[in-house]
Amino acid sequence: MSVHTEDDGRRRVSVPQPIANLDDTEGRAEREALKSLGPDTLMMVGDHQPLPAMPEKPKLLDFYTLRFGKTARNHLLQSAALARKAGHGEKIVLACLLHDIAMGALIRTDHGYWGAQLIAPYVDEEVAWAVQYHQALRFFPDPQVGYEYPQAYVRFWGEDYVVPDYLRQAYEAARGHRWYGSARAITLYDLYSFEENVTIDPGEFEDIIARHFRQPKEGLGFDNSATAHMWRTMIWPNNFL
Repeated sequence: MSVHTEDDGRRRVSVPQPIANLDDTEGRAEREALKSLGPDTLMMVGDHQPLPAMPEKPKLLDFYTLRFGKTARNHLLQSAALARKAGHGEKIVLACLLHDIAMGALIRTDHGYWGAQLIAPYVDEEVAWAVQYHQALRFFPDPQVGYEYPQAYVRFWGEDYVVPDYLRQAYEAARGHRWYGSARAITLYDLYSFEENVTIDPGEFEDIIARHFRQPKEGLGFDNSATAHMWRTMIWPNNFL
């Protein structure tokens, strides 16, 4: 990935290529993957078509089954399944299950940071840390663990794309951290978890969640945690009061 400069020394960042301009063959997978960043991420169907009712005391899996769209839900479940199949510990599997959860709160920009904040009151610090830093690590290869810069990113943003400074700084900070491997593991099972014909029952991870996710007795969104309002946003995405 090259960096070009203008005559005045400023770095030039290429504009992301519109989905419509992607080649039909090469761009099909990318278009499908990007659907997870669109309206299907949350089952938000409009003011006049109510969402499925949530339980009085929602648990984590209720958001997967009643609020997350099919594409987003399958992506998270496939990521976790791949991590488990590769033999990772339960905390890493949980981190993969949660890594894009902020998308469900209608937040795309800095989803790693938002996701880490959303889950911090309920998970081990390492899990939240890994979710936050996976966002930056996606843009930096690590051949030693088999992670190369995704060719899909080249097609999305162009060969001249320059990673923002704050993500580069985050990568450098994470590279020397004791939990680097945890965040890197998420990147390994992130890009390859958009299989259309693979459906995984969220209940397969119920035991892992029970052991590593502190579900409040009041229900997520009603326990007065620092992030309860974020869970309520997912419960009532159309509530503008």
